[in-house]
Amino acid sequence: MTSSARLARICLNPHSRDVQRDLRDATQMHRTLMRLLPDALGDTPRQTAGLLYRLDETDRSSTVIVQATMPLDPASLPPGYGRIDIRDLSPMFGALKTGLAVRYRIVVNPVKQERLPLDQKGQRGKTIPLSGPDADQWWTRRATQSGLEIHTMIPTPMAPARPQGKNAPRMRHSLIRYDGTATVTDPHALQGAVIQGVGRGKPYGAGLLSLAPGSTA
Repeated sequence: MTSSARLARICLNPHSRDVQRDLRDATQMHRTLMRLLPDALGDTPRQTAGLLYRLDETDRSSTVIVQATMPLDPASLPPGYGRIDIRDLSPMFGALKTGLAVRYRIVVNPVKQERLPLDQKGQRGKTIPLSGPDADQWWTRRATQSGLEIHTMIPTPMAPARPQGKNAPRMRHSLIRYDGTATVTDPHALQGAVIQGVGRGKPYGAGLLSLAPGSTA
């Protein structure tokens, strides 16, 4: 599998009103980042462009990691939004080999579908957010399917993302960040997981899997 995926790091300007608004509202953050993409992408522009993002915050700074399979236009961001650096992910994909030790980071929206009784067959149960050991098992299972053997994981519960706006769905997206070490077991599957994202909640900052060379110890 080959890819022209691009990764952008945007060091956010904390004094920007646009940044302050986006940090309060995941829907607005999504809209701002969609401006990086070309126009006329059809009815599902995020899926078409493979846009994923993750907000990494510390006590001193906030950085948005943005990934897409199409060119990103920094000039389309609001003036003074932040400092942006863009790189091609092709070298990273080329380095993925079976047995490679990596460090990873991902924010996920782990959920399960409610099981309904037989007399409600054909109907869809509620989407139930997972936490604690259930969420850890969810991530371990999805990582295995994505070509990673997990060795360590550090879960960090994140503030939930709530869609805002008049017509937004009334759904809260529970988010958990996982950091840890792993070994690559299937480079092809892993590249697909990086490009497509993992799990639900992608418009709200979930699903983007970051990898770096590292020890599994």
